[in-house]
Amino acid sequence: MTVTVGKLLEEKARLHPDQEAVVYADRGLRMTYKQFDDYCRLVARGLMRLGIEKGENVAIWATNVPEWIACQFATGKMGAVLVTVNTNYRAAELEYLLKQSDSTTLFLIERYRDSSYVDILYEIVPELRTCEPGKLQSKRLPKLKNVVFIGEKRYPGMFTWNDILAMAHDVTEEQLDERMNSLDPHDVINMQYTSGTTGFPKGVMLTHYNIVNNAHQVAQCMNLTKNDRLCIPVPFFHCFGCVMSTLACATVGATMVPVQEFNPKQVLQTVQAERCTALHGVPTMFIAELNEPDFEKYDLSTLRKGIMAGSPCPIEVMKAVIEKMGIKEITTHISHPLDENREDFFVPMSNESLTHKERKGVFHL
Repeated sequence: MTVTVGKLLEEKARLHPDQEAVVYADRGLRMTYKQFDDYCRLVARGLMRLGIEKGENVAIWATNVPEWIACQFATGKMGAVLVTVNTNYRAAELEYLLKQSDSTTLFLIERYRDSSYVDILYEIVPELRTCEPGKLQSKRLPKLKNVVFIGEKRYPGMFTWNDILAMAHDVTEEQLDERMNSLDPHDVINMQYTSGTTGFPKGVMLTHYNIVNNAHQVAQCMNLTKNDRLCIPVPFFHCFGCVMSTLACATVGATMVPVQEFNPKQVLQTVQAERCTALHGVPTMFIAELNEPDFEKYDLSTLRKGIMAGSPCPIEVMKAVIEKMGIKEITTHISHPLDENREDFFVPMSNESLTHKERKGVFHL
């Protein structure tokens, strides 16, 4: 697929305007592909009004909130490079990423678990407390100019999300179309950081072509269609969330049903309430769901497919997911440690197909 992220969403909005694109069950938030495309265009115009140019790096430090997906597709329309930030980062890690990536803009939520993102940022950038929004002059992060708080509360030195939406009205639809038409599928549009296991984390530069085709191949492998509703509890900052989940849905017009922060009970409730047909997760997530005390009370009869990845998948867990959760087409995704460009997928269709694939209790190809 030789298309930009922004044009991909636009095409799906044209083909399936009334199909649900994004659903947050706990928020009562529902957007069709037409509504979602219009909203992402609004956000894209706001980013342009903020002065963000094509190729400029925009970081986002947040859980699976609706604004995260909006930023993903809005930057895909106006050409900024979305830099994904691990939600578990502390001050030193955040400072390293923002400096190393040359990010000029940071979107962030208030807090996650026991970490106050706002306090951490003020620690790194004390100048933010006394500057006007958009006029940051930081000694430690000289490239960073804009900070946008995802929420309604006002913090010194920061814009709010609603400020960005309001700014959009100063940029015309034609100006956005001109920007979109200037983008090339082989432009860098996403930067994801490695874990830093053997050294400092590296920012991996990914093009529209890279991530759109990766997502499309994932969708094809798991037989994802526009009739599917994918529950997404995996974090957006990881490729599992923002490529193999949200973007994979967009390649076929499927419905994204995110869970803001992983909670096994909420995942099961979401699958039941939204009649999800697919579910993603790392093995520990599936284990937590299977061990939920009221597991048997949930109606998971609509589940048919999903991906288990991120770490070795024990054969016992694979079998339990197939037998107890009804996910007959559970896909595993393996990145090879000796060949980072090679990825394998396997879709077992029944317990019988698993038995000859197990080796030492771990699922192998």
